[in-house]
Amino acid sequence: MKVLVIGGSGTIGAAVADALRGGGHEVVTAGRGSGDLRVDITSPDSIRQLYGQAGRVDAVVSCAGGGAWKPLDQLSDGDFEHSLHYKLMGQVNLVRSGLEQVADGGSITLTSGVLSQEPMPGSSAISLVNAGLEGFARAAALEAPRGVRVNVVSPPWVAETLQAMGMDPSGGMPAVQVARAYVDAVQGAHNGQTLDARKYA
Repeated sequence: MKVLVIGGSGTIGAAVADALRGGGHEVVTAGRGSGDLRVDITSPDSIRQLYGQAGRVDAVVSCAGGGAWKPLDQLSDGDFEHSLHYKLMGQVNLVRSGLEQVADGGSITLTSGVLSQEPMPGSSAISLVNAGLEGFARAAALEAPRGVRVNVVSPPWVAETLQAMGMDPSGGMPAVQVARAYVDAVQGAHNGQTLDARKYA
């Protein structure tokens, strides 16, 4: 199986790429500044060029996208615009352009996050886009052609990320465990689902 992993050099993405390779899959990674191919998911043209370069794939996994983390009264219009344009519409456009590029019965897996269901102070913009992605996937799965499946993985805080932020990593989940949810999304029969990565610990 040929799998395109977008954001494949990030903490979660690298773990996902390693797990898929360990399962015998061919993995092509893509990112803004690293990977086998380059893509800027804020640009629909860049996404279309990526698919043209990658060719036919059996699955697409997106581990890309970010958003603004600030108290609500400090979030600007630009912060919301960035969050919506990058993590939400960036991944929505990966699906829109990818549906015809994925093989029959293949899959596209997006990334939301636990903040969609368990928000925290400062997470308003990110909680918004995470919840939007989950709703989009449920609807898109109903219209995807040729048996293509569309799902979302919702990771918790990742231990390696917490450590890099100077925080206690014990409150997070190791990326290698988070990756199991993505592998299940690719190899399983889920469709229109949000997979809570914490269940794969």
